[in-house]
This record gives sequence, C-alpha cells and structure tokens, in this order.
Amino acid sequence: MTNKKHHGRTRAQESSNAIERMYITMRHLFNRGFYKPMGVSGETLRQSLLLLRPEIYGSIGDEKAELEGLLYVIDRLPMGIEECMFINLTSDEGYLNSHFKPIIPSKRRRNCYRIDAEQMNIEITRGRSEIYDILTHLTFLFVESHKISKRVVINESGATTRDWLKLEKAVLTKQELTQEEREVAITHTANILGRTFNELMTVYHQFATKSQPERFLHIIYWLGKLAIEEQTTTNKRTVTFSPMLRERIGHHIHGEIWADHIKEVLFKEGLLERPFHIISANMHSVMNTLFAPSALGDAVSQKDVFTIYEALSDKENETLRKTVFETASKSGMIYIKDTSGTNIDVQIFDTNVIDFSKIDLKEDSSYLENKKPVILVMDYAFGEQAYETIDELLKPFKAKGKSVHLDVESISVMGKAGILKGGKGDIMIPSAHIFEGTADNYPFENELKKADLEGCGVDVYEGSMITVLGTSLQNKDILKFFHNSTWRVIGLEMEGAHYQKAIQAASKVRGSIKKDVKVRYAYYASDNPLETGATLASGGLGTSGVKPTYLITRKIIEQIFN
Repeated sequence: MTNKKHHGRTRAQESSNAIERMYITMRHLFNRGFYKPMGVSGETLRQSLLLLRPEIYGSIGDEKAELEGLLYVIDRLPMGIEECMFINLTSDEGYLNSHFKPIIPSKRRRNCYRIDAEQMNIEITRGRSEIYDILTHLTFLFVESHKISKRVVINESGATTRDWLKLEKAVLTKQELTQEEREVAITHTANILGRTFNELMTVYHQFATKSQPERFLHIIYWLGKLAIEEQTTTNKRTVTFSPMLRERIGHHIHGEIWADHIKEVLFKEGLLERPFHIISANMHSVMNTLFAPSALGDAVSQKDVFTIYEALSDKENETLRKTVFETASKSGMIYIKDTSGTNIDVQIFDTNVIDFSKIDLKEDSSYLENKKPVILVMDYAFGEQAYETIDELLKPFKAKGKSVHLDVESISVMGKAGILKGGKGDIMIPSAHIFEGTADNYPFENELKKADLEGCGVDVYEGSMITVLGTSLQNKDILKFFHNSTWRVIGLEMEGAHYQKAIQAASKVRGSIKKDVKVRYAYYASDNPLETGATLASGGLGTSGVKPTYLITRKIIEQIFN
C-alpha cells in the first residue's frame, strides 16, 4: 500500500517538475531570442511535454497521431501556420497599418500576419501567459509532425511511402476532390496517422472551413512535409522573438493604455467620482440580465427567463441580440471597443439611468438612489494579463491636475474553469487561490457563498482553486494530487491568483482603493480533466453553460443592487 501511494506521489512530482522545467526553459528561450523546436534547443520542451502527457493532448506519447488535441491546437493558432518554417512572435509593431491582412484564430483573439510563404508573425499583446500558450501548442504540433515523418520516410535519402505520395497528390491537385477521391486520400492518411478511417471521418468536417474544405489533409501534409525536410536537410523550423517584444514584455504597456482610456471615458461622462462595481465576465451576460426583459418584452413574460438566455446564446439569433444591445445602448450602457491590444472590451452601466421596474431582480432602491453606483464590466483577461489590467485599472487617475482615486466598492470575477469534483456546467465558489509552481496562496473572504446558488438545479462546490500556468499542461497525476492532498482543490483556472494579487496590492499596499473592497469569485465548469473524454479538447459546453453563467451573473448583480 505504502509503495503504491509513494509511486502515485512521485508521478505527480515528476509531472510538476516537468511543468516547472517547461516554464524555466520557455523563459530562457525567450530571453535568448530564438530557438529551433525540433533541434537541440527545443529538446527540453519536447521531453517535458512527452513526460507530462497533458490530458488535453491525449495520446501525444503514443505512436498514433492525436486528433482531438490537434483540433484544439489548430483552433488557437493562425490558419496556414503548418506551412511556415519561420514563426516570429512580435509585439504590436504596426502591421495593422500595412497591406498584411490580420489572420485571427477561431478560438483565440490575436492578430497574426502571413509575411510570405515561409513566415508567420504572431502578435503578443497579452503578456507572458500568451507566449507560454503558443509555445506549448507549437511544441505539440511539431512533436505530432515528427510522428508523421517517422511513418512515411523509408530511408536516409528521404524516399517516402506510397501512402505519402497519394496524400501529396490529393493535396496538390487544383481540382475539387470528389467524394471518392476524398475517401481514398483519407484511407492513406489514416495509415500514416495510425488511426482508423472512421476516426478520421469523425473529425474531418471539424477542421474544414468554407474556403478550405480539405483542410485536414492540407494540415497533415504540410506538418509532415516540413518534418521530412528537417530530417533530411539542415533546414529546421525556427521560432523567434522580436527585440521589441523582449523589451516590452512585463511592462504593462497595453494594460496602461487600456485603463487610461476607460478612465478618460468615465471622466468625460461625469462618472469618475461615483462608486464602482467592477465585474470581469463575458460581454453578454450582464447586459442580457439587465436589459433582456425590457428589450424582448412579451416574449420574456410568457417564458422562463433562462429559456430567453438560451435563445440569446444561440448563434442563429443575431436579431434578438441586436435588439438587447440597442435597448442597453439607449438605457445608459457605454460600450468601449478595445483599441489598446489587450483584446479586452468594456461595458459601463450607469444605474442612475436604468429603469428598475423592468428588471426581474430584487434591489434596494434607497441605496441605488443615494449612491448611484456604476457597473464596469470587462471581458475575460488571459492568465498573467489579469494582474496587468486590474493593477492599472485600480490606480488613481490624473484629472485637471489632481489625482482621483476610484471609489471601488466591489470586484467580481466570473469565469470558466476545470472542475475536479463534479461535471461540466457545475459551479465552483473558491475560498482561496493557490498559484501553481509556487507556495503562494491568496485566501479571501468571498461575498458569494455556496448557499447563494444552491437549490437552482446546478451542483455547487466550495473550496480552494488552483491558478495554473497554462490549462493545456495539466495531467491526471497532478490534478489528483491537488484534489486529494490537504489543499483540497476543487478546480483549476488561469487568472484568479493574478486578480487577487492586484486587488491586495491596490487595497492593502498602495491604498489606491478601500481596504474593505468586497470580492466575489465564481466559476462554472467547462470540463472535468479527470474524466476521460471530458477535457477541454472534447469541445464546448453548448447550452449547458448558459444556466450556470446566468445564475452567477444574476447573483452578482443582485448583491451589487443591495
């Protein structure tokens, strides 16, 4: 028994060492300015990732290709990256004003530019977490590409198998593939990837785009082609970091521009000296909670309000969303589209203008009349960026030669996270954030309690949560250790400790906001990494995320109004 327990612990320790090694290596490569992912310089990253075998990358350690992990990564990297020998990470260096068209990955808002046939530039404006995220994904991609080349190169001279030649023919043809040709190509590709025809057919359409229906074949071919070149010539794929990026990183350049712009708008609108409630959430739930009832009138009164929220979340219902947005804009909502590069849009709601008779939430009208609070909703930050943005937002604003301290009454964070105790769509209420890889922990008094959300048809868990360096690096061994050890962790996310570090600095060290600022944190589960098939790579929440999102939002707003 002792031996088994000891063995389990060492596997978690090995994994946690691997994560630490990856971060130290990534920082070192970043400072160095360039590296070759499949060369000597990239070896530590590859070895650590293979030792770690994170849940999200599934079968990265096996000979067969990992399909769900590939889809997850491809959705977060720019179209065409598989064709590029040179990947250059830059800061915002003015490409937006050039002839280069920005390429924005479907699941990550970042500007990328295809410079020429061989080079892709990726713009980093969200700090170190974004660099770690990209390098981890690239490491996965290149490890997978070498699996392909190992299966198709017959000898040192670079001769390839018949399967490879058939795939090449299908990819390079100028004509549209017939169903028959497509299935023949998929048969050969399945052989190359060590997967079944059926498995490939299942994911095939998920990779396809309107302009590139055969994108899956295209990706596999180019990943393999560049890996074969790396094996048979001295050409190696190279990742570089621009000098400007290395100089700017960690200096809050984008965060400062972002925060100053928001305060300028507040000053111009005469709202700067009012009490503030800051909410980090998405750009729809607060707006819909406040304005869907009045915007959609009769439709709402006939139905359960959550049915309306579901309808608003449906991609098809653009007109419904537009109606709510227009109503909100006429009722005092100010929408600030981000231009700083943080990719964090902001909505400001002046409660003095809102008609509370049309809102289906309890409110303390005398408090609202006397205080006239302002709600500031900011879109999700990414990892370390949470510290940068909140830190800058809470600093005093210089207006007409004097320093104005914001009167911040509460800061609420609603996000999605991985859960270790329940399932997708459940709610987690943290009592502390523990920062992975360090002994740093941030206990706090959470204004949201388990009892506030119980009895609403969704399971609620309370306990510590871990702020991880990157969600794509966690594996079962580490997660089980977090969950079963005395830390009693209920879930993992990427921003909590960073938010809390900024709030504590502003309230307790710098004195820029009140010492007794109220904080609220609540997360809904987007996945359970301990359950096979329920990881982030297995796809989105669909409508199961709607109910927990709005339960949390309604509770936060109700507390603000009372």
